Amino acid sequence: MRTSKDRSASLAGTRIGRRTRLRNNIDAWVLMLPMVVILYLLVWRPTVLGVVWSFFNMKAYTPGEFCGFDNYIKVLSHTQFLPTLWNTVQYVLWSLVIGFLPPLFIAIMINEAIHFKRGFLVLIYIPAVIPGIAAMLMWYFMYYPDASGLLNMLLAKLGMEPYTWLNDPNFVIIGIIIYTTWKGFPGAMLLYYAALQGVSSELYEAALIDGASPWKRTWHVTRPAMEGLLLLNLVRQIIGVFQIMEQPLAMTSGGPSGASVSLSYQLYQYGFNSGGKGTGQAMALGVIIFLILIVFTIFYFWLNKKVEDRY
Repeated sequence: MRTSKDRSASLAGTRIGRRTRLRNNIDAWVLMLPMVVILYLLVWRPTVLGVVWSFFNMKAYTPGEFCGFDNYIKVLSHTQFLPTLWNTVQYVLWSLVIGFLPPLFIAIMINEAIHFKRGFLVLIYIPAVIPGIAAMLMWYFMYYPDASGLLNMLLAKLGMEPYTWLNDPNFVIIGIIIYTTWKGFPGAMLLYYAALQGVSSELYEAALIDGASPWKRTWHVTRPAMEGLLLLNLVRQIIGVFQIMEQPLAMTSGGPSGASVSLSYQLYQYGFNSGGKGTGQAMALGVIIFLILIVFTIFYFWLNKKVEDRY
């Protein structure tokens, strides 16, 4: 039987454990407090205010009278809403075609390489350290439509006529996506390369002993180990490209004839180039974009759970 002394010691130990856990919780929240404050000021509060203000007639950034869904109706009924939405979808689709898998393939090739790995990593990472606006202007002049553009100089060397590049409505989105892929390529490639370092070398050795080709090793060894990261990067890329704004703003100003205008660029036009008259529509369009991206986020969590349950 337990004596009263044992029970007292047990109770004392329980109290000490509770105090320790409480102290640890307090210490953790004290450390998290600056981040929570920053998230509140820069993310949560603006998001909630944007949703609330989207139901008001805005005078610049001062809410006026309540107007219900008028701002949403103005945005959705605007003649350019559907073309702009289709432009945004094209940005996403072309980014997946051009820029989703190449970083993975390059990471696999570098991982398989024996010599000069670090040199390749440094060379490939160079685009990431070039300032964004400088890189956009550099590509803008590469795409310059007359004979002074770098790409047209190459065409002239081949005896071909200059091409309009970003002045061609059928090419402008592809041209911008080529730039964004070039700019974001290094970060994605290094992320994949780091993940590949965690794949057991014994699995590759067993595959080699079984006579597996590079393609079979990639499919049966690399793919299962990378599925979670690939899925995460897929959704991140969709969400990131869906919000594309700086590139068409700096490289084409939405042209030619609105062919490169995205939803986020249109939001920028409502909010900053309307003389304060389109702020309500900007808030409403921001909520619409938010709801569309929430659908992708929910889809990601659902699909990720399926992947985790499989393994």
